[in-house]
Amino acid sequence: MVSVELKAVSKSWGGAAAVDEVSFSVEGGKFLALLGPSGCGKSTTLRLIAGLEETSSGAIMIGGRDVTHAQPSKRGIAMVFQNYALFPHLSVAENIAFGLQVRKVPRAERDARLARAAEILGLSGLLDRKPSQLSGGQQQRVALGRAIVAEAPVCLMDEPLSNLDAQLRVEMRRELRELQQRLGITMIYVTHDQIEAMTMADQVVLMRNGRIEQDAAPDELYENPASIFVARFVGTPPMNVLPLSAVLAAGGAGQLTPPPGLDPTKLAVGIRPEMTELGDAGIAADVVAVEYLGADTLVETRIGGHGFIVRRPGKVHTKPGESVYITLSQSALHWFDQASERKVVRG
Repeated sequence: MVSVELKAVSKSWGGAAAVDEVSFSVEGGKFLALLGPSGCGKSTTLRLIAGLEETSSGAIMIGGRDVTHAQPSKRGIAMVFQNYALFPHLSVAENIAFGLQVRKVPRAERDARLARAAEILGLSGLLDRKPSQLSGGQQQRVALGRAIVAEAPVCLMDEPLSNLDAQLRVEMRRELRELQQRLGITMIYVTHDQIEAMTMADQVVLMRNGRIEQDAAPDELYENPASIFVARFVGTPPMNVLPLSAVLAAGGAGQLTPPPGLDPTKLAVGIRPEMTELGDAGIAADVVAVEYLGADTLVETRIGGHGFIVRRPGKVHTKPGESVYITLSQSALHWFDQASERKVVRG
């Protein structure tokens, strides 16, 4: 199994840094998700690993070998693109085996690899079809097949599920994860969808403005966010983060004990919506909207002009315009510095 490591990798265009001193490593055989909003540098980072873009500075190691200036074909990687990049005039079999044919792999070995990939992906009965005769999910499998037959120890994926409908994305997430584990390949997967990252990856690198905001396991990212950005980006609905002064003014003095030695006027407090409750006393809030989702209900409120969501099981009998009281658990609070937006301590 082959590891991948980036050491202070940067990429600039016209003096502007698209990727700014990014450093991370992924163990061989693990699944890493590069997560973040559009324009954060995640796809550029993937292209730097693949050798499709040249680094401005830093080093890229694959399997302990410095490949910073190596050609893509010399890096031992396979790549699956967002648009699948299938040849419309070639059959499924020809699309899957195209790279092997270019590299002049012997026919017998080529056929054996094709048969194995087709069996793994459930494409054995579709090998004579053209891409136009396939569904979106089947086209995605053909693109995966091309990566599998390459037998590269590292596979890079750039938002490969974004063109699929919601139900198919759920199915393909599960299939991709099972495939990665079965083959034991190291996978680096770019996505803007936090659900994909949280459900598939062993390790998540969350990026913002070309830099790493946090590098952690999915549960660590959710339970112990390093910044307000992480807290709000990961989780549906996102974490409630308010200035401490607004919560105290609304009646939260009895529920919140700020960390000692810190200026309360400079703090923000965060809590997940599911860690809150509605009661007969507590923090005063005005109900803005109520969303009944069956298993639970989201109650959107305003506390001192700031949005705050309460998530409760089942159906909540309240409606917009009403006043409610919210109670919090001290042990579930997260504390952030308002100026830097970084976590300072957890209650």
